[in-house]
Amino acid sequence: MRVLRLFLFPISLGYALVVYLRNFLFDFGFFSSNTFKTPTISVGNLSVGGTGKTPMIEFLVRLLCSEKKVAVLSRGYGRKSKGFQSSDEFSTVEILGDEPYQIGAKFPEITVAVDNDRSNGITILKKTVQPTIILLDDAFQYRKVKPTFSILLTAYDSLYVEDWYLPTGNLRDSKKEAKRADVIVVTKCPETISEIAQQRIIQKLKPLKHQKVLFSFLKYDTQLKGNHQSINLSDLKPKQITLITGIAKPSPLLQFLEKNDINFTHLKHRDHHFFSEEEIAFFNTKEFVLTTEKDYVRLKGKVQHLYYIVIEHVFVGDGEQILADAIRKIF
Repeated sequence: MRVLRLFLFPISLGYALVVYLRNFLFDFGFFSSNTFKTPTISVGNLSVGGTGKTPMIEFLVRLLCSEKKVAVLSRGYGRKSKGFQSSDEFSTVEILGDEPYQIGAKFPEITVAVDNDRSNGITILKKTVQPTIILLDDAFQYRKVKPTFSILLTAYDSLYVEDWYLPTGNLRDSKKEAKRADVIVVTKCPETISEIAQQRIIQKLKPLKHQKVLFSFLKYDTQLKGNHQSINLSDLKPKQITLITGIAKPSPLLQFLEKNDINFTHLKHRDHHFFSEEEIAFFNTKEFVLTTEKDYVRLKGKVQHLYYIVIEHVFVGDGEQILADAIRKIF
């Protein structure tokens, strides 16, 4: 795979040129960006997948929903519907996409909507729901909307400053576009990351004076949830576990299970994978199936003995308070 990526280096140069021209046209007003009176918070990254956007959106929902009327707007990657769609009791993964459906199921008190045209989606939400804040999921590259506040995520083991453009690397946007972020969050850090290690990363990122750099790690819940009941992670040790993932970077989950002495067979699928009837029939032959929350919403009701593990962002030090204070200034 690495040799193939190097072979595709000339294509990555062409991709980089397209990215540069697109951003140039937005920066100098040849392409316009819409602004809205309703505050919007953009959460995104410069690389493809694996930085923890959905857990960050869920963190923001928990932070804000008790004091604001929150709506989440996503593109709805992988959905089978078209145009604007909004969550209700009839919503499905096929209509919303796996991640928006997951958020809507977890937080029924908020509105989750999907629309490829984010400006159109915001306009409809303003007319129908009248939220006091809209969270824009995976919207850092979406220059047609200028958000009130931008959060840029980058993974600890794959910093954007050390990456290169697709398809040789994983960058889908220019490193220089990090200047548009209000806050940069380094995600998936070791829980015990030191102050020295944090400072080294900050030196690599070279944030602007107004930008805050925060650090977070993923916390895995040891109480697993399933179709009928919950079970403690420690109860899995004598069982034969089949782990099913359809996410960009499952390695942190694998490391967590190994650290907890869980024996498992890993069936890895591409991100946002829709499972076939044959795959589901195969899963039903397994004694105990463990999956991610995002994959669970696509397998729920189809696979017996199915459980999922919940994750959430936990900020290092006083990062959570710093982010909360910065966000509250936009109101």
